[in-house]
Amino acid sequence: LHMGKTMKEDLTVVVKHIKQLYPPEFNVFSTYAELYHNHFASQAKKNAESHLEDKDIYLLLSWVHNIYPKDMRKDHVLAKELEKVKLGSLLPSSLSKELEKKYLDSEEATIKNSLSKCLDKEIQRWKEDKEPEKLNGHFQSELLAIFVIQSVYSGQKRAKDISVAVGEELSRRLSKELPAFLKSYRDAFEDFKEKSKKHRYYKPILIANINNCWNFRDYTEKNMAEKDDNKDSILSTLSDIENSGFDMLLQQLFVQLKPIYKKFTENKWDSSNEIMNEIIKTTSIHISDFRTLKDPFYHAIIEKIHARLVKEYIVRLLKRKVSLKTPAQQQNLAQHISKNAADLEAFCTSNGSQATWLNSALPKLAEIIRLQDLGAIKIEVATLATTYPDIRKRHLEAFLYIKANLSRGELKSILGYLADSTASTLPGAPLFSNINVS
Repeated sequence: LHMGKTMKEDLTVVVKHIKQLYPPEFNVFSTYAELYHNHFASQAKKNAESHLEDKDIYLLLSWVHNIYPKDMRKDHVLAKELEKVKLGSLLPSSLSKELEKKYLDSEEATIKNSLSKCLDKEIQRWKEDKEPEKLNGHFQSELLAIFVIQSVYSGQKRAKDISVAVGEELSRRLSKELPAFLKSYRDAFEDFKEKSKKHRYYKPILIANINNCWNFRDYTEKNMAEKDDNKDSILSTLSDIENSGFDMLLQQLFVQLKPIYKKFTENKWDSSNEIMNEIIKTTSIHISDFRTLKDPFYHAIIEKIHARLVKEYIVRLLKRKVSLKTPAQQQNLAQHISKNAADLEAFCTSNGSQATWLNSALPKLAEIIRLQDLGAIKIEVATLATTYPDIRKRHLEAFLYIKANLSRGELKSILGYLADSTASTLPGAPLFSNINVS
């Protein structure tokens, strides 16, 4: 710093006051500049060849790549004169490369180590008998994401401040660190999830970890290129953590709902309104816990619940437990299904479900039961298949068991209308493909 300041101030005096006292052919400014530069370079080389601490390597590289060529040699008073003098770099290229490698190795190891320690601390927090902190009503341990992202980002920025090339090399080296960290995080989360079910704050900790994914996801979406393989790896790992957490949070609810759904066919759908009310009441109790999820995750889990409620209802319709011979009986069942569908849609929508694609499944099935005209039934089946292209003949055949007044020929005609080739590629949000027909 002292040498740099002295060189800058003295050369400024040469430009402003001394240069004009000599004949031009003396190149007096060049003489001064070369002498100062050579002394500075010899001191820099001497330092570079001695044992340096990491922070000293960083400072020396900053002088070589940044401060000396940019702040000093581009100084508005000196720049024009210095352009005429071929001063070169403060360090020989080989020595500079050697320092860069030392710096990069050290920085990479430091960041790796700090991420590992950070994860260890996080795991320790899960084991403590404490409820996670809340921010704006959402459980989280936000410091984890902030620390990890800042560690990677700060390392990249420090390296970039030395030079673009050094910054790019560190970024390349660190590009696999965030994916690797998140895989370790996912494994630790899975371990906690399986072994700590009796933990007092088990659910809040699951929710906090799902919420943690948001900051990582947001950072990745905004800062990584679409074609970067690491981006796909990160987003895939985050989805694993989120979905694994959702599955565990929903496990108890789905276990409780299973025997309630069985009542539909056990009661021949006669008390379907009361059963649907029981399903809604049971689900409501669990949903209140999920309000501590961040909004995107809350909507995601509500959509999972919505899909499961509709799917389980369809499963009961496909059980071949009810066979109705008269149009009046079929009309009655269709009314029950329509009423249940409306109640289910109202409940899910009021709780924030945005899965509107599910809303027409049950009303369309109710309509197929209600209709008696063969042509009208075929049109409704075609509409159903267009809306839910993963429906197959086996699903429709099991469902049409309800319409006992269809002849074998009529049944075959309707089933033939639903080509098995429908949707060779499944939709992004499948409904029927998740339903096995016994």
